[in-house]
Amino acid sequence: MAQPPYRPRSAYRAYRSIPTRWMDNDVYGHVNNVVYYSWFDTAVNAYLVEAGLLDIKDGPLIGLVAETGCRYARSFAFPETVEAGIRVAHIGTSSVRFEVGLFAAGQQTAAAEGFFVHVYVDRGSRRPMPLPPEWRAGLALIAA
Repeated sequence: MAQPPYRPRSAYRAYRSIPTRWMDNDVYGHVNNVVYYSWFDTAVNAYLVEAGLLDIKDGPLIGLVAETGCRYARSFAFPETVEAGIRVAHIGTSSVRFEVGLFAAGQQTAAAEGFFVHVYVDRGSRRPMPLPPEWRAGLALIAA
C-alpha cells in the first residue's frame, strides 16, 4: 500500500527549534530513532507549557501517551538543528492527537513525521478527565 506524502512545513501551526546533541548520534553516524520521539515530546509539551495549559509540577491534569508512531524520510545527524512543527489533528473528550513534522533547518519537506495521542488524566487518580475549556481553546489555536 502506498504511503501518503509527507506534509509540507505549512501544514504545522507552531514550531520549536531543537539542536541535535553529540550523544544523539548512534554508531551508524545518524540520530537514533528513539531521539525522534523525544523531540516530539519536547515540541508538544513545550507548546502546552508556553500556552499556559500544562503545569508540569502542580497541575491537576497530566497527559499520558496512549499511542505514538513515526515515519522516517531522511536522517538527522549532529550538528544540525531540527525544526519541529506541531498541530492538533483531533480533540476528544479527554484525548488529543498531536501530529509532529521534523524538518531540517530551512527545508520545506519533513525529514520525519509522527504523532502522539495523549489521554489527559487526573494527576492523583490517573483517571481520564474531560479537557477544560481553556485547554480546548489553546489546542484549537494549532488545530489542523
